[in-house]
Amino acid sequence: MADCVVSVAEFRAGNFRRVSFEVASEARKVADALNVPLYGIAVGAGVGDKAKELGWYGVDKVFVADDPALEHYVPELYVPVIASIIERWNPAAVLLPASVDGKDLSARLAARLQTGLAQDCIQVVCDGGAVKAKRPIFAGKCLAWCEWAQGALPMISCRPNVMDCKDADATRQADVEKVAVDLPEARSKVLGVELDTTGKVELTEAEIIVSGGRGMKAAENFVILEQLAKELGAAVGASRAAVDAGWRPHSDQVGQTGKVVNPNLYIAVGISGAIQHLAGMGSSKYIVAVNKDPEAPIFTKADYGIVEDLFKFIPAFTEEVRKLKSTC
Repeated sequence: MADCVVSVAEFRAGNFRRVSFEVASEARKVADALNVPLYGIAVGAGVGDKAKELGWYGVDKVFVADDPALEHYVPELYVPVIASIIERWNPAAVLLPASVDGKDLSARLAARLQTGLAQDCIQVVCDGGAVKAKRPIFAGKCLAWCEWAQGALPMISCRPNVMDCKDADATRQADVEKVAVDLPEARSKVLGVELDTTGKVELTEAEIIVSGGRGMKAAENFVILEQLAKELGAAVGASRAAVDAGWRPHSDQVGQTGKVVNPNLYIAVGISGAIQHLAGMGSSKYIVAVNKDPEAPIFTKADYGIVEDLFKFIPAFTEEVRKLKSTC
């Protein structure tokens, strides 16, 4: 019989990433369905001071590996540390973030623990005591349910911004246990990290995204999207065409070869809607498309469509948002 459900958190730059709380919330549901405790694993430098926050989202006990050498994600260090903690128990399931680092970590952990991995999942359920996970396949055109053979450990990475996140309950305390860290000698190390200090919202964690495509015509025209994003508290994204043209950095690219995003609101401006782009944003809760071509494929995916010249519509829309904010 399983001992627990395990939730692995992601800690970066002194804080847990939001997806860590989403994963903990989803894992809590699974633990409740199986009537077992939820254990959390937190790895990083200085993570011990923040570990209690995982308790606010349903974790019963947090196992902490805190060491200066773990400041940045290095697979040779993270994988053996996390695997050794998981091997203490007989978990019913292990859930992790499907972030850039999380996808790499989960694949390596699955190989280390000799189990199967369901990557980038959007739902986890318990059916008759068996854990099952749903994930998009074929660039999001189909959904597949995954299940594991009897006795196998379900390992599941969860797509950011999809799982319902519990409201933080600061009165809920988790037990915290520090784990002795015996780090192997890594063959690689992080020499430095260049952080974006512009203060813009991270795409994968944004609740609202305004993206521009080929229809923006030039890099300088993205200023109108930045103005709208500022009023909405949104992040600015771009299609591959805009990135390939040199109008936006690759870090802004949304799509199959960029970032997969799942905001509550996605505003696609001057984007035709190629399948590669839809694969990166198609699971957004609401999609608004602005395009002067009424036959643009993006309209087949959009909840709301505006057939208009974006250079007329976006400034007018931004002004209306500004007026509405001033009356609130």
